[in-house]
Amino acid sequence: MKTILAALLFTLSFLPQNVQAQKIIYTDYAPYDVRNSNLSIVGKINGTLYTFRSYGKEYFLDAYNENMDKTATVVLDFFPEKIYNVRFIPFADKMMVLYQSQEGTRITQYAAMLNDKGLLQKNPLKVEEKRTSFFGTNDKEFFASAVSDNREHIMVYSANNKNKTLDFTGYWIDANTMKVSKKIKYKYKANDIIANNDGLMSDSGIFYLPVFTIIGNRNFSDEYSIHSIHKSESVFKKASLDVATNYLEYPFQKLDNKNGKIHFVSFFSTQRNGNNEGVAAATYDMNSHSFSATNFLPFDDEMRGEASPKKRARALNEFKINQLVIKNEGGFVVAAEEQYITTQSNFMPGIGFYSFYYMPLMNQSVREYHYNDVLLLSYDANFKKEWHKFLRKEQYSQEDGGMFSSYSIMNTGGGLGFLFNDFNSKRSRIQLSSVSADGTINIGYLDAGNTDDPDWLPRLGKQVDAREIVVPCLRKKQLCFAKIVL
Repeated sequence: MKTILAALLFTLSFLPQNVQAQKIIYTDYAPYDVRNSNLSIVGKINGTLYTFRSYGKEYFLDAYNENMDKTATVVLDFFPEKIYNVRFIPFADKMMVLYQSQEGTRITQYAAMLNDKGLLQKNPLKVEEKRTSFFGTNDKEFFASAVSDNREHIMVYSANNKNKTLDFTGYWIDANTMKVSKKIKYKYKANDIIANNDGLMSDSGIFYLPVFTIIGNRNFSDEYSIHSIHKSESVFKKASLDVATNYLEYPFQKLDNKNGKIHFVSFFSTQRNGNNEGVAAATYDMNSHSFSATNFLPFDDEMRGEASPKKRARALNEFKINQLVIKNEGGFVVAAEEQYITTQSNFMPGIGFYSFYYMPLMNQSVREYHYNDVLLLSYDANFKKEWHKFLRKEQYSQEDGGMFSSYSIMNTGGGLGFLFNDFNSKRSRIQLSSVSADGTINIGYLDAGNTDDPDWLPRLGKQVDAREIVVPCLRKKQLCFAKIVL
């Protein structure tokens, strides 16, 4: 299968329009089974790049130099036989790994500290053990975590949403002593079915949990609030967003340590089960623990027509906000992607890109994953729209969870990069497109993505340096990593 990687470089200030990637470096291959293995990119520690992978019942930490030559492989033999939800937290000279295991109805959350060589420093910390339904849909992700940008504050937590009640338990972990320094419990009751987004941790040590309610056939939200607590406190503070008579879809928030704010955006509708009509935007002040007035910014007809000329009213209903980019002057850019899943019972096997990785030949029905255009919306500091652009793509695959679809993002300080597989071309190439601050697009191509290259998984990519991003790649039952240096 030929793979094509396309990249969009979004310039916000000083990046030239015709940016070229300097080089792409592949690691050697290692055995890997996509159906029952784990992988992640840890990051750089003391100049060494670490990646994590599993194969069978074994778990490995691989170390690479700047040329992506493997310098060491560490066997993580302290892991239980089956682990889930693995998260590595890189420090300057060490790394913490958070992971959980499941045995029957017991879910156990662990934390372990490794040195800069990947070696275990002391016995892993058992943070907590919970019992839950054996058939529960979220058993393998019972615990979550929040880490501050400065790595000084780490929390593992469980947020159990049941109908209108949120049961929250948080565990503050001291990275120096590798002990739980504080445990907090919190129960909150809402007016409708409750849900929450991922927790956020500020550099000052305040934990924020976004909470919202779900109503209607389209799972809109009619309430949104941020619940916050500092390690030294015992009671959560609650701040509610004023949504008036509107309904929110896919609430999204980004923490801004520099300015002491949390930026909020969402699509909104004026009807309970209506169509997406625009963008809702507001800011949360960390000092006053309050929201600014919410701005409701309607979509214009021009953008609706570009999204879908034949169904303008519903043109943006399948778009989901994935990123929020804050500009230096106070404006922001919203990045949203069209995503949906379909199912069919009569199909031609193998017509989706990369379908052979899962071989759904015996299934009576097949799930089809669609990841299409990316919408970029630019607003100034006064919430006035500056421009919009569609990054056109059409990604379709079967029974793979869309693992080769969507994109990853790179932030160079002066611009952003969106990396994704282009399913539309029969030739294997990597496209590099730059978008200037006024929305002008320029397209270039890179010397990579040939027939001998592996299949890229850009949505699992991770930026490891100011101008470096590492992306995992597959070739049948083999795994490697590609580093792009801009």
